Amino acid sequence: MREPTDEGTPPPEDLRASPGTDTAPPWAAPALARVLDRAAVTGVEVGERFPLYADPDTGTWRTTARGSWTGGFWAGLLWLRARYTGDTGDRAAARACTARLADWAEADTAARGLIFWYGTVLADDDLGLRGRAARACLDGFVPELGLVPWGSAFGEPRLTARVDGAPGMVPLLATADPEAARSHLRRHVDLCLGARPPRWSWRHEPGAGWSAHADPSPGWSRGPAWLLLALAEARSLSDGDEFPGHLDRLLTNHLVSPADSVRPDGPRDTSAAAITALALLGLGHRDRAVAVLEALVEGHLTADGRLLDGCYDLAAGTAVRHELIWGDFFLAYALAVLTGLTAVDP
Repeated sequence: MREPTDEGTPPPEDLRASPGTDTAPPWAAPALARVLDRAAVTGVEVGERFPLYADPDTGTWRTTARGSWTGGFWAGLLWLRARYTGDTGDRAAARACTARLADWAEADTAARGLIFWYGTVLADDDLGLRGRAARACLDGFVPELGLVPWGSAFGEPRLTARVDGAPGMVPLLATADPEAARSHLRRHVDLCLGARPPRWSWRHEPGAGWSAHADPSPGWSRGPAWLLLALAEARSLSDGDEFPGHLDRLLTNHLVSPADSVRPDGPRDTSAAAITALALLGLGHRDRAVAVLEALVEGHLTADGRLLDGCYDLAAGTAVRHELIWGDFFLAYALAVLTGLTAVDP
């Protein structure tokens, strides 16, 4: 177990005075400082590229030029740092990163929810990209299927429904058409949880309907985490409470679950736990969220702010015990909510 530390950037005055700080656990603010300090180091390393995952020993990042489906998490982390420090240079860096996401606005992928919701939700200037992406998503909505398909941008069959196409997409689509957002979530809930065990990816064939796809596996830990987050985001819709009773099916007895439940002795996925913690805060389950966050901070966060033991792709053996950019983002976001720096949905 890695020992927690109080090293890091001192919280700014507005964080120290915020209501959440008085009730947050004593480890929360120092942990947030460490993660956001790490973001500054990462920014120097990656320049205008986007971090994807980092080696657990060296901390060196694997990067992408365009951001792929994870680019919004890097932009969101930079906006969170800018909010934390109040520094004009940090704001400029966040704004420039957000601008580099523009090419994804009309891309054929439901991952636009991940890119543009989390890339702009904490921004004080979204450059008009959120509205542009929301309109494009609405244009891609297929009424007969009741959702925005996963799309072909990443090489998969276009008429696919993946669980990671629900979080981010629900609130993003709701800015253009709340009923389309409800339908999108409803279809994903029906597909994913209508099977036993749950299945996280489905393909539609004209005339044949939906069929479950084997990848990702039913035991994939980010599957329930993503769906739980989408359910939390649906609470902002007028009848976002139409999905009662799913919490028990989406939570496990683990605070930090194995990356795949069929391999209980295999790698964990701290990114799934961080996603779950933010979702639990949004759903009002603060005590459980705090327990998850404490497990992450005490057991997996290094002194220099790296959330290790994230699992990118267990089946392919890719980055199975690494720092993941979305793990850093969701941990920082949840800690920012816990300490009062931001609301769950600012």
